Amino acid sequence: MQRQESDRVAALLARRLEPGVDSAQIAEAVAAACREIDIALNPIIGPRGVAALFKRSLHLTSRVHSWVAGTPEGIHTDMNIATLKSVLAKRSSADAAVGGGLFLETFNDLLTDRIGPSLTERLLRSVWATI
Repeated sequence: MQRQESDRVAALLARRLEPGVDSAQIAEAVAAACREIDIALNPIIGPRGVAALFKRSLHLTSRVHSWVAGTPEGIHTDMNIATLKSVLAKRSSADAAVGGGLFLETFNDLLTDRIGPSLTERLLRSVWATI
């Protein structure tokens, strides 16, 4: 079930991104999804909880795409969306799409592991509808 949900996240991002989009547009789509995630989850798990999932997702994504590790380390009380957007925008369109998609999938997977697929789907339904 979890793999299907992650595949759905990647498919949603791919559908939103028309052929020929540049890395800045991809970075903005990922950043917009992150802002929506923050809005959806902040009242439930708090800013530190959202930031912890964000940071862990970056770490796991950087194992596959080391260039994602360009985001700053340390404990943040909010998501560092601007830095992620900047890192994605500096890559090729293909790299930005793959790296950004993997980041969103990883975030979704981590949340699903913690609260279950049903609650994750309900909490993030509006997020995935916007991308």
